[in-house]
Amino acid sequence: MNEYGKHIQPSFDKALDALKEDVLLMATLTERSLNKAMNGLFKRDDDLCAAVIADDQEIDQLEVGVDKDGISIMLRFQPVASDLRQVVSAMKVSGNLERVADQGVNIARRARKLNHAPSLDQLHLLEPMYWEALTIFKDSVRAYSDGEVELALSLKGRDKKLDDFDRKVGEEITAQMAKYPNRITSYLNLIFIARHLERVGDHAKAIGEDAIYAAAAEDVRHQPRAVTSE
Repeated sequence: MNEYGKHIQPSFDKALDALKEDVLLMATLTERSLNKAMNGLFKRDDDLCAAVIADDQEIDQLEVGVDKDGISIMLRFQPVASDLRQVVSAMKVSGNLERVADQGVNIARRARKLNHAPSLDQLHLLEPMYWEALTIFKDSVRAYSDGEVELALSLKGRDKKLDDFDRKVGEEITAQMAKYPNRITSYLNLIFIARHLERVGDHAKAIGEDAIYAAAAEDVRHQPRAVTSE
């Protein structure tokens, strides 16, 4: 880096910008897939579910491209300090985006099974959990894109809310299984969808951690919880 904060080789900046653009394109496609999967569930629309599964290959290929380009950048320019953090973070974020997309595929597959069974009143339990997962995911991407450390730091606590949703949904649906044992398979699919949404929060939290690493050179993974007084 020179004194003005720009890399000595302008082509490095262009390569890094292109890498980040691919990551953000992945984020856009991943958000779209998650929305389609959940709308396929709520609207009982098999076509939306099928589109999620079909579109997953594009996201997978983008992840492969980000990894390949990231390695190429490191070999060509041998970046150090903040430059290196930007490259490494882009590669790690793309991996978590691919995993979020996988959760969308999992939801779509289970939604198709539910669409061919009698509808469940408990489906509404997933709506607030979905919106919470989607909001956390979008904020994690914004934290990475804009280098918003405070926003990224907020994600860990918000992810715990998703954990609470997952537990409550599981408890309520499990109670229904005893009443309607003939619908256990459908209830299990709902429980698994809730678990997939909870996993979206986990990956969003990881994206936030990578955003902090890129912007502030701080690794906040696995930090012990602060001790609080009762």
